[in-house]
Amino acid sequence: MRVSVSWLREYVDLPADLPIGDLEQALVDLGIEVESAVDLAETVTGRLVVGEVREIEELTGFKKPIRFCRVDVGDANGTGEPQEIVCGARNFAAGDRVVVILPGGVLPGGFAIGARKTYGHNSAGMICSAKELGLGDDHSGIIVLGPDVAAKPGDDARPVVGLDDVVLDLEITPDRGYALSLRGLARELSHAFDVPLRDPALVPAPGGTEAPAYPVEVRDTVGCDRFTARLVRGVDPNAPTPSWMQQRLVTAGIRSISLPVDITNYVMLELGQPMHAFDADRIVGTLVVRRAEAGEKLTTLDGVNRVLTADDMVICDAGLDNALAGEGAGVPISLAAVMGGETSEVVADTTNVLFEAAHWDPAMVGRTARRHKLFSEAAKRWERGVDPAVALVALERAVRLLTEHGGGTAGAEILDIDHVRPRSPIILPADLPTRRIGVEYPPARVVALLEQVGCTVAQGADRLPEDLGAVGAGATLSVTPPTWRPDLTDPADLVEEVVRLDGYDRVPSVLPTAPPGRGLTPRQRRRRAVAGSLAERGYVEVLAHPFVSPGLADLLGLPADDPRRPAVRLANPLSEEEPMLRTTLLGPLLGILKRNLGRGHRDLALYEIGAVFHPRVGAGSPPAMGVDRRPTDAEFAAADAVVPAQPVHVAAVLAGDLDPAGWWGAGRPAGWADAIEAARDALDAAGVLGDRVEVRAAEYAPWHPGRCAELLVDGSVVGHAGELHPLVVAALELPRRTCAMELDLDALPAAGVTPAPAVSGFPPALIDVALVVDDSVPAEQVRRALEAGAGDLLEDVRLFDVYSGAQLGAGRRSLAYKLTFRAPDRTLTVEEAVAARDAAVAVAAERLGATLRGA
Repeated sequence: MRVSVSWLREYVDLPADLPIGDLEQALVDLGIEVESAVDLAETVTGRLVVGEVREIEELTGFKKPIRFCRVDVGDANGTGEPQEIVCGARNFAAGDRVVVILPGGVLPGGFAIGARKTYGHNSAGMICSAKELGLGDDHSGIIVLGPDVAAKPGDDARPVVGLDDVVLDLEITPDRGYALSLRGLARELSHAFDVPLRDPALVPAPGGTEAPAYPVEVRDTVGCDRFTARLVRGVDPNAPTPSWMQQRLVTAGIRSISLPVDITNYVMLELGQPMHAFDADRIVGTLVVRRAEAGEKLTTLDGVNRVLTADDMVICDAGLDNALAGEGAGVPISLAAVMGGETSEVVADTTNVLFEAAHWDPAMVGRTARRHKLFSEAAKRWERGVDPAVALVALERAVRLLTEHGGGTAGAEILDIDHVRPRSPIILPADLPTRRIGVEYPPARVVALLEQVGCTVAQGADRLPEDLGAVGAGATLSVTPPTWRPDLTDPADLVEEVVRLDGYDRVPSVLPTAPPGRGLTPRQRRRRAVAGSLAERGYVEVLAHPFVSPGLADLLGLPADDPRRPAVRLANPLSEEEPMLRTTLLGPLLGILKRNLGRGHRDLALYEIGAVFHPRVGAGSPPAMGVDRRPTDAEFAAADAVVPAQPVHVAAVLAGDLDPAGWWGAGRPAGWADAIEAARDALDAAGVLGDRVEVRAAEYAPWHPGRCAELLVDGSVVGHAGELHPLVVAALELPRRTCAMELDLDALPAAGVTPAPAVSGFPPALIDVALVVDDSVPAEQVRRALEAGAGDLLEDVRLFDVYSGAQLGAGRRSLAYKLTFRAPDRTLTVEEAVAARDAAVAVAAERLGATLRGA
């Protein structure tokens, strides 16, 4: 929310010499995040003056409309002659007063202004828009000063357009909806600086009359518990919005549209009450406030034809027939609390305006705004909570502004349909803030702070004593929150208010003492070790969102009975396109791979470590647990039984060349063996010794059935690796032969104590051996057979070549291994090394039918 300090000063007596930094710090201390605090006087340098357009010459022959203007800037240019300026805007005419920056000036963003020849004419300076001056986002046209502005050509334009002000850009948290208004911010600052507040909502406003301003029927008093309206007749349709109002709206980032619409936006910013203005002459019958029928349609003010659902609230014109909703239900003319409709909007010739100020259910508005992707300023306030008691005040304020600046006569009839339920008291032990925070808050201080925010406080069922010091620490307070604080619903909220207003800086920052002898947990050590191992091998870590689409299982080719198909659906997803939680890391990880490929990267090796989510079928719903006490062990257990299983997995994907090409030669593309090696490296880093790991061929989606391996630890499958199935690669638009691996880290056994390696100072004996086996025999089994036969002298065995050809025969292949032999206490003789080699080959022949190549 953007707001000017000068506007705030109308409601709160801020110190005249208040530094910007102190104001910013006060808001931060109150829990309001300040995105920026900008002194606008410092954003534009040079001569920024008021100019009056004398002549306009339309230039033709260019791709876009261009105008050559002569603008009177008084004596600001030193000559008194009109300034020649080329401008592309179309929203001004001769005789209008505009804002001109002369050569030598600099606009926000470092945009320097000079004199140059363009479009065949000399142009010295610029006629400015609000966006160019940093006053808002409107760049549809330049600023045209209204007739109520007294400035003459050549005058400094800074005070005219508000560039002598300070603008705050605030980020309001969802629980602080009242701060999305000048009223709410002024109240907060009055607490911070202990200065008087002039609450604009405390002005007298007439109540509802027996005769309504317009016939209205509210059929859903839960979705709309208050509806007020008042009619103004005979408004001048050509009446302009006052310049001061336009300036404040532009500063807030709201475009000026017309006087009635601008007034509703102005009142919304001032009081926090969103409003709507109807053209009364475009409404036929009674207004009906109801839930929409599924399939009803409404064209909103943004020109989009929207299909409604039964959860949406609408305002309907009962004078229009609706075949879908039935007789008397009317046709929707407004999407309640979010955006009005085209058929009843205020237009250029509107003379009779019906103002509406209502109170809508925040949950309903939030769901509607997200469903239709309509995050209007009104919806933003409604879903955070609006004061239901301010509707009539807002109505009175809007009517007075319209009659003052647009003429017309306000009708005496006022509609007020009020079904708002009073706030229930909250029972608060007077010593609860002290017990929860660890700072001494005397009961008198607690009462004073709660009354400061508008709460009504009583001692139990009795009135508070005049001497608040007489309230004992063991007393029970009955606190009724004000209507503008819907976020205060339980004792914890009141405690937070006490701490916030008393000052977060009073709460000491005490770090707990770490128990001796405890560092990272085994699970944390394993995760860091696996991440470090993959990163050292050139893999880049990514963090993917855990949300996936319902169709991901089909894209990955998972069978119907695959346990990864059932997924947890979020009750309130960030996107309806991805409402499920992932059951495998590969879906989101492959999405990141595709995104990087689309940005020009060709050789990629990515990995992620994160949780996957497996629903507990038939677990039911979790028990309801309050905040008044600690849940029991049984309640914890019941809640845990419903929470999805969340094992931690590690996954990696490879595409392109693993070893890059260059002047040294061709690169080496990544293959299924690299994915398997990545899985082996991860297991090794996790503390699983190599002799406990087995790799064997498998068929498991989404991998290629002939190029997929499953990895087993102590005989249990812990993951898979290999080349992805061609259909999966095609469906996800990935490069051919993309490879991946995924391991369940939580399925691994606890890492034992790793024995220190025995280091021998004697030289090794290196012998290569090539064995011919059936191509169905896994290389892993051959390696294990060689290890079993070679005995204790074997230090290492590594596969370095795979060959198949006609000379070996059909269905046969050659596997070549490097064998390293070494003794701890002596130099091996040739005879000893050869004997160990022959023993290894013999076991491979016995177990797998292997023969020495060339024998």
